Amino acid sequence: MIAISSISFGEDVEREVLDTLRSGMVAQGPKVARFEVGFAELVGTRHAVAVNSGTTALIAALRVLDLQPGDEVLTTPFTFVATLNAILDSGATARFADIGEADFALDPDVAAQCVNERTRVLMPVHLYGQTADMGALMPLAETEGLAVVEDAAQAHGATFDGKGAGSFGLGCFSFYATKNLTTAEGGMVTTDDEAVADRLRVLRNQGMRRRYEYEMAGQNFRMTDLQASLGLPQLSSYLQQVESRRRNAEALRTGLKDVEGLVLPSELAGRGHVWHQFTVILAPDAPIDRDTLAQRLSDRDVGSGVYYPRTVYDYDCYREHPRVIASPTPVATSVARRCLSIPVHAALSTDDVDRIVAAVREAMEA
Repeated sequence: MIAISSISFGEDVEREVLDTLRSGMVAQGPKVARFEVGFAELVGTRHAVAVNSGTTALIAALRVLDLQPGDEVLTTPFTFVATLNAILDSGATARFADIGEADFALDPDVAAQCVNERTRVLMPVHLYGQTADMGALMPLAETEGLAVVEDAAQAHGATFDGKGAGSFGLGCFSFYATKNLTTAEGGMVTTDDEAVADRLRVLRNQGMRRRYEYEMAGQNFRMTDLQASLGLPQLSSYLQQVESRRRNAEALRTGLKDVEGLVLPSELAGRGHVWHQFTVILAPDAPIDRDTLAQRLSDRDVGSGVYYPRTVYDYDCYREHPRVIASPTPVATSVARRCLSIPVHAALSTDDVDRIVAAVREAMEA
């Protein structure tokens, strides 16, 4: 089976982890600090604050904005549930704007129509490794006086007009096991604002600047040196890994470009895609549906994944939630029924990519 994702670590990671174990410093320490510096350089920000998960990164970013009851965060309905859960954790209300089918991210024109007097935060999600249209979303935020929190969990190193995802507002990244850059669990908040970075560091450490000197109500949001030891060696080779993903994506696009009923993803003009996922869309007139394609690929030993099968608010626990405002989002609803991700990760060989192409072509023609 060619898996939808692949996790492996080299000897450099083993050495780094062993060094940490032998050092006796396994909680947050110097390796977390080194990882923060290296990741800030990758993103292009002055500061990066490590936390224990991507969800925590979102929670921490919203918490330092001091949102009040009734404040609204405007985001996309086509995302992982962490985006919504973090908003609810902040005490704010979640409102949703529809997406564009080309980038699967917030449609700036629709978002502009959804802003109201209660909107405090604009939260775009950079999905599958490509940024949202920050060229249109940032002017909207500036005009309306909105804070920007970027859910960049899948977009390590992605760019918009040369500027890194996570450098437009408060950037929130995940290092979960299947991400392009992983520490098994872990996250990062990036910012150019020194005061915000300082608040984040105090917040993640139970509100302490120094031991037993509390400045705010905080949490234990800390990353460990063991986690940082997994990520540190990956930083130096990360761009090469992305290049492998890009080559695989281009080979998939070339091999599948003439398959009827299949809409392929693309790197949009001005955007640097890091191909966390290669997500195809089954056209309305496709000869088979998404679930049939997934089953036929599985029968041919090719893995796939559905990210995501429903809009995020379309679950019983959110439908009647008083702080979830679920306006119609027809594009997101349609895409959720028709999307399927196929393998694009850096561990694929040329033969693997050829097998994937052949399997998709056979499945669509069967």
